Amino acid sequence: MQFLLAFIVVGPLVGAVAALLPAPPGLRGKNPDQAVLRHGVTVTGAILVAAIVLAIGFDHDHPSKMQATTDISWIPALDVRIHLGIDGISLPLLVLTALLTFLCALYSYFKMPDGPSPKAFVALVLVLESGTLATFAVLDLLLFFLAFEMVLIPMYFLIARWGGAQRQAAAWKFILYTLLGSVIMLLGLLLIGLKSGTFDMVALATDNGRGLTSSVQVIAVLAIGVGLAVKTPMWPLHSWLPDAHTAAPTVGSVLLAGVLLKMGTYGFVRILLPITPDGMHTFAPYLAAFAVVGIVYGSLACLALARPGSKGDLKRLIAYSSVGHMGFVLLGIATMTPTGVNGALFANIAHGLITGLLFFLVGAVKDRYGTADLDTLSGATGAALYGRAPRLGGLLAFAAVASLGLPGLAGFWGEMLTLFGAFDPAQGLSRPAFLTFMSIGAFGTLLTAAYMLIVVRRVCMGEKREEPHRIADIQTYEFAAWTPLAALTVLAGLWPAVLLGLTDPAVQKLLAGGKS
Repeated sequence: MQFLLAFIVVGPLVGAVAALLPAPPGLRGKNPDQAVLRHGVTVTGAILVAAIVLAIGFDHDHPSKMQATTDISWIPALDVRIHLGIDGISLPLLVLTALLTFLCALYSYFKMPDGPSPKAFVALVLVLESGTLATFAVLDLLLFFLAFEMVLIPMYFLIARWGGAQRQAAAWKFILYTLLGSVIMLLGLLLIGLKSGTFDMVALATDNGRGLTSSVQVIAVLAIGVGLAVKTPMWPLHSWLPDAHTAAPTVGSVLLAGVLLKMGTYGFVRILLPITPDGMHTFAPYLAAFAVVGIVYGSLACLALARPGSKGDLKRLIAYSSVGHMGFVLLGIATMTPTGVNGALFANIAHGLITGLLFFLVGAVKDRYGTADLDTLSGATGAALYGRAPRLGGLLAFAAVASLGLPGLAGFWGEMLTLFGAFDPAQGLSRPAFLTFMSIGAFGTLLTAAYMLIVVRRVCMGEKREEPHRIADIQTYEFAAWTPLAALTVLAGLWPAVLLGLTDPAVQKLLAGGKS
């Protein structure tokens, strides 16, 4: 188990280095570009298999216990340690990351985005995977920061070199926002480590803030929270996200929405809730207020983009929907209750599955029509996917209704549990305020349903017309890349106990100060 977790974290880095080296003659084949893309599929596939084996070998009777741990001294002077481990909170995110990266590598093997050498593309995707997996596996504050920052450069280049229109501006906006937030976050992490005498996240969580004064906790939550909120992204620190998604290649959008956004909310749960509970208690109402504003703002922005004549970009619309969905995650965390935090973690996974699928589908529509403009897709030369590409249209409608939180699919449980958490927040938090937040969040679900159904009506419905060229329905490689996400969306919706059985004991222990 220790070796498996270390391999999962380090393996993609080794694969990235190998991707940049000349391929051995026997593996080069007739097309070196296809050989390096095949290398990416192989490495990410091996990491996914290792993550599944790790999940199978995980002690499901004790999900609150840190497992597969490695603890080696790295910088003794600062007491910085190479400390790895997983519990019921981090395991689902680890598997989700490995799955989405593999599906992106598989998709890219058949549909490589336009841009420079595939060697660099594969290496960047593997470095991105390693940084994300490390973020969910490390248990040292400084290592967490290093892993958190490790993903910025590869994502910057994926947008800037393989993206679409205005990619340079979107890439710069992405990296400037996230770097600024990260500098502030580092100050907060250093404050906690220096004041408590350790950077070990397990020891700090067990101490539950007893070694930190209330003022130190408040300052730490403010500093760390800003960095995490930018990555989440929380309104009003979200403005980099729509530009980045609109410009990014399809697989870049999938990884950005499905994996990178989860790093911010994971930091709130893993660091701020257990290590600085007093500071979180102070800021919880404000976090909840920003969260529900984000829910409504994201939905209204989507409705504006979906309106006929607005020239709304479908990728940009899905990006704004992420602002709303991550608002539910932040609201659940702000309740500081097991119900709310479990709902937030469930919504995290559901968003990764559903929005990852949505970006795959929107990318496919854009490839077929040469545009993601909603007015073009629903105009005189509109998509009418139900008639012209029924499988593609049906899957897009499925992903849309999953995103709006239809009962029986994964999107429902996270939002419902989050609202239940807001109905009865943690002791000491204003119940009238959180009841107001709950009502606004519930109104946000209606807005979500409205814009998603408008998108389905405009893109999928309409008359099938004779055209000079035929629009391809779902291809075999697309079916292979998208089916796991659709199947897991149904599985999580019908059998939520699989995920909640992992997260709930770990959340209970986290909120109880390290006591099971």
